[in-house]
Amino acid sequence: MEVHSLNKISVIFSFLFFAMGAATLALGQGTRVGFYAAACPRAESIVQSTVRTHFQSDPKVAPGLLRMHFHDCFVQGCDGSILIDGAGTEKTAPPNLLLRGYEVIDDAKSQLEQACPGVVSCADILALAARDSVVLAGGPGWPVPTGRRDGRVSLASDATNLPGFRDSVDVQKQKFAAKGLDTQDLVALVGGHTIGTVACQFVQYRMYNFNSSVTVDPSISPSFLSQFQSLCPANGDASKRVALDTGSENRFDNSFFGNLQSGRGILESDQMLWTDPSTRTLVQRFLGIRGLLGLTFSAEFARSMVKMSNIGVKTGTDGEIRRVCSAIN
Repeated sequence: MEVHSLNKISVIFSFLFFAMGAATLALGQGTRVGFYAAACPRAESIVQSTVRTHFQSDPKVAPGLLRMHFHDCFVQGCDGSILIDGAGTEKTAPPNLLLRGYEVIDDAKSQLEQACPGVVSCADILALAARDSVVLAGGPGWPVPTGRRDGRVSLASDATNLPGFRDSVDVQKQKFAAKGLDTQDLVALVGGHTIGTVACQFVQYRMYNFNSSVTVDPSISPSFLSQFQSLCPANGDASKRVALDTGSENRFDNSFFGNLQSGRGILESDQMLWTDPSTRTLVQRFLGIRGLLGLTFSAEFARSMVKMSNIGVKTGTDGEIRRVCSAIN
């Protein structure tokens, strides 16, 4: 697995280097690929081995860590503020209550503090862990610019700008644009829903109480409705989890977009990427539909992840390097 993973990272690195330009890999704000090469040369391998160990015990940590990184970057920037414990912190905000994988970050941090005390930030550990999780799920690797420092502020009230499961495409675009991400980034990053699950409480309304005019969300394929209802019955367990990418929840691939095309998207906000003409073309390009200039999902997802992972980062003397990821120094 390790040699295979490194080969995948090398291939994507080459694509990014030539497609984006070498300067983009530094991405300003002080982050750069290989930031820890001198100060903590084993940093990335320690994170990689830690994520692999936890993944082998529970593959669900992969989508958990990917979501956690996304939620961290959209609030206060990619500064590890999602990791801080305490009343009223980001971790306690409703969109973050079901995130998982904190123990993986704590484990990696503990090992890194033994190897290189006070050097590697929790924000960087999370960014690296998200990449390694995607690789373990069969997705692409990419070079992660590092050098982030950890934030000292974590407020649940700041999490209101996270994209929501009922957001229209226009609202999704606005939230992504506010972070410097364009529509292609939006579609590519939402494609991360190719792995993982969601609780029925967030999708039941689509089948039983969509709005005042119709009971069932008309964007759900009639041929999929009975299966969807069997997964999340009307009076069933609202905490039961259902795959975001039906038939492929543990494999990172582009089948997620095929499900959108077939009206089998699970989240309303996901299915809207197909029903809205402004994003449908991008979904079609990721699917390689004839007559359109194709987009390679794995490469574009990697590109957008590098871009997202540099939202509002703290570098230099800003922020701190936490001793433990769950508490400010």
